[in-house]
Amino acid sequence: MSKEGVTLIYASTIFAVLMGSFIIFMRMKASEKPVNAKKIILPPFFMSTGALMFIFPVFRVTGAEFLEALIVGLFFSLFLIKTSKFEVRDDDIYLKQSKAFIFIIIALLLIRVVMKLYLSSTIDVGALGGMFWILAFGMIVPWRIAMYRSYKKLEQQLQHNLMNKMI
Repeated sequence: MSKEGVTLIYASTIFAVLMGSFIIFMRMKASEKPVNAKKIILPPFFMSTGALMFIFPVFRVTGAEFLEALIVGLFFSLFLIKTSKFEVRDDDIYLKQSKAFIFIIIALLLIRVVMKLYLSSTIDVGALGGMFWILAFGMIVPWRIAMYRSYKKLEQQLQHNLMNKMI
């Protein structure tokens, strides 16, 4: 691997650690404010702009690499779905604080770093970047869909309970 490739691997690993730390911080702050559908739905849309990387040939992946990354992302999403629960406080819906979520994010980050370091010797750095974007997108979309469905169900229950209080 070239010196530039090694530098890219280390730089992207540092960036991943920073993003993981940011996610943990944001999750902790999110539990202090009520949740709404927009806050759940928007992150995958914002992340989807990253697909523009595939315009450049260096980031393109094979069909097998795409499927591998997507399947791993879907598998990882199960852990996030399991630790994302809502609760009602003061007639608002909040994301429950979960200690397991922080450990899962850290574990997923460590797995990602180990995978990147291992795979970087066999897969081109650009394609590897594309694969990890697919993995992340394959993880966030089902997680956010599950959160949205759970939120909507709880929102309907909350509205029903509020209507019963008025009667």
